[in-house]
Amino acid sequence: MKGMSLKLCQLLLALTVMASPVMAEDTTAVESQIPLDLPAPDAAFAQDAASVPETAPAPEAAPDALPDPVPAPAVAPATPSVFTPGNSSSITVAQMGQPRGVMLSGGQLQAGIDFTLPADQVITNAQLFLNLKVSPAMAARNTTLQLMMNGQPLGTVPLGSADSDVSNYQLEIPAAMVVSSNNISFKINDGDALLCLRDLSDKYQVTIMPNTRLDLEGQQLNIGSDLSHFPRPFFDAMQMTPASVEFAFPAKTLPEQVSAAALVASWLGIEADYRGISFNALNDKLPEKNGILFGKPGEQIGGLTLPETQKPMLQIIDNPGNPVYKLLLVVGNSDQQLRAAAWRLTQGKFNLQTASLAVENQTIPVSKAYDAPRWISTERPVRLSELMRKDQSLTATGIWHEPLSVAFRAAPDLFLWDGDTIPVKIGYRFPTESWIDEERSYLSLTLNGTFLHNLPVNKQGALETLWRKVGGDARQEEYNLALEPYLIYGDNQLSLYFNIQTKESAPCSVLLNNNIKSRISEDSWIDLSKTRHFSLLPNLSYFVGASFPFSRFADFGHTVLLLPENPGEAEISTLLNMAARSGNATGTSLNNNTVMFGVPTAGANLQRLEQSHVLSVSTIHQSSFNRTLLAQSPFTSNEHSFGVRERSVWQKMQHWIEGDWGSTGIAADRYFSSNEAWRGFVSFRSQWSPDRVVVMAIGSTDEELSKLQTDLGSARINAGIRGDATIITDENGVRSFRVGQQFPSGQMPWYMMVVWYANQHSALLAILGLLFASVIGLSLYALLKKRAHKRLNPQDDGK
Repeated sequence: MKGMSLKLCQLLLALTVMASPVMAEDTTAVESQIPLDLPAPDAAFAQDAASVPETAPAPEAAPDALPDPVPAPAVAPATPSVFTPGNSSSITVAQMGQPRGVMLSGGQLQAGIDFTLPADQVITNAQLFLNLKVSPAMAARNTTLQLMMNGQPLGTVPLGSADSDVSNYQLEIPAAMVVSSNNISFKINDGDALLCLRDLSDKYQVTIMPNTRLDLEGQQLNIGSDLSHFPRPFFDAMQMTPASVEFAFPAKTLPEQVSAAALVASWLGIEADYRGISFNALNDKLPEKNGILFGKPGEQIGGLTLPETQKPMLQIIDNPGNPVYKLLLVVGNSDQQLRAAAWRLTQGKFNLQTASLAVENQTIPVSKAYDAPRWISTERPVRLSELMRKDQSLTATGIWHEPLSVAFRAAPDLFLWDGDTIPVKIGYRFPTESWIDEERSYLSLTLNGTFLHNLPVNKQGALETLWRKVGGDARQEEYNLALEPYLIYGDNQLSLYFNIQTKESAPCSVLLNNNIKSRISEDSWIDLSKTRHFSLLPNLSYFVGASFPFSRFADFGHTVLLLPENPGEAEISTLLNMAARSGNATGTSLNNNTVMFGVPTAGANLQRLEQSHVLSVSTIHQSSFNRTLLAQSPFTSNEHSFGVRERSVWQKMQHWIEGDWGSTGIAADRYFSSNEAWRGFVSFRSQWSPDRVVVMAIGSTDEELSKLQTDLGSARINAGIRGDATIITDENGVRSFRVGQQFPSGQMPWYMMVVWYANQHSALLAILGLLFASVIGLSLYALLKKRAHKRLNPQDDGK
């Protein structure tokens, strides 16, 4: 009933602000059509939207609910703004899941895109900015493109000649047509003429460009103070654009509060998945909209006093600034209590209309090495069907279809000896229609954009061909592929495309026959069980791709998150963003992470530091913290600069002898000193444990450090991060260097380590071999010379 009431309210509100009828026109400057200021909302509309009825029946009490009503948090006197806020947003075709746009051709005359929007807002205005690229041959036909949304016509646009390669159109969309789940379809109105054009798909093309966007204006609905909605309203799974969440802390922020926030942030990173999410940390300030607050009972955050409680507690309340927005309070007296509250929050399953919850003791699981659920198993062959999402299938329908995509993540430190390969078994089956040209049809395999193989319909060979001609069955329905290990990355995409060609005599009607099916067998698999976990560290490409080596234990049970003694908002925000990236990469929240402020000098914290990898965030002005952390590293820092420490003569000789000739420390130092505003990462061997590594995110200022989240959203920048020092600037983009010496880490028996070490240090091995040969040779020379002298001078035997 509650959901029906909400949808009815949305429909009534939308009908009151229905936009003007559909129209399509050429625009020369699409950006100029975007409204700069939203109109002030109607007072009656605001009152209705802010009081959406809660009609769900009262649920039974949760097992761990508070037995007595919890007093509302004390708030400093304020005059809240009583209005329903409006918001504007844009979603592009790329964000709808089509990063290359949508292509229509002679073989595929229509296509559609599905997209979703948050359910807690009503759309009041919508415009589609359509960017089309039309091939010259298609433009010459003077046809049109028909657009529909949710089964209703939007209008048509011409596909004729234009002054530029890309034509721009603006279409007004009635707001009532835009709901939570939507579909926009495109169809070329020249289907009969193009139906029988074979092998001309490259000639007749219309591409809906990936920057085509839908601009939306809407009103926010009040969904009530109810934990059962979580992660709404802070994050909505229906939202396809990147989300932003605000976390607030008391004036004196404690490490355990940041630790609990990192746990929640990593879980939200899992939920956001491909959409992306970022976090903004606030110190003693309340979020303007929705936000999550972490603190001790009785502490104040921006004038709001957290409720007193002996147990860890979760509570959701109205934002004092505007009751339409919500604040979620995560309250606990200790690290254990805050961790329990944060963990309980991520488990969900709250009863309806639960505004507050006292959290009982929680049993938090502990990760094992390489048990990340989003990483492909290396213990056994893994079926491709196990790697598919629930909304995916291993069956392709019709002649024209999208490639079957199998996405999987792998631990970045997989290792195989030279010459070893990864076995992949592909079982497949083509349709058995008489009009299919089996000689020209094939199954195309591609991994991460690299072409692998074309698998034929029938077995190849003279005997197989002869057998097929006499009526025998020569179908090939299985293939064993040997995959080179260097093709496997941290994030992988296997693409399988059934390229079906028709005979010249095939009738036109079969070209759009969707009754045929091409299948990949359920027992197709990829086997990584022969690989080992072994790598050279430090390696920043592992970190940005999969948060490795910290994600080796996906819950960060063997990692310390290290911040300066008095971290700023930018530093905490960056740490939370790193936590979300790790959760997204592994599928596990940081349930057992440890946060420290400042470098410990004794006690349990120092002992923990000696047993852990370290992920640190800082800025140049945290000079004392930086000097301590970098004391035994290849890097150096002071109040105004960051650079590379000069090597001693002995270090230079040692690195030269060991074959470490690829170091670019001097170039890195010059680049650091030549840039005033920059941000980036450095990594080095831990001073507390020689088999551990430190990764440090650092920026010249808080503003520069905050840009790292945007930088890591760029595929180009991600690809450029490697080595152990990466510097990013607005002017020059990303540059990476290798400054220090790498060390081996992972699973390798000692006898294989000898072979590996000899392979890696060939120069040192050659020098040692030469010295050994020289010593042996000189010794043998002296011995043989003495023996020859005795043989030639027997009279000297008695002397």
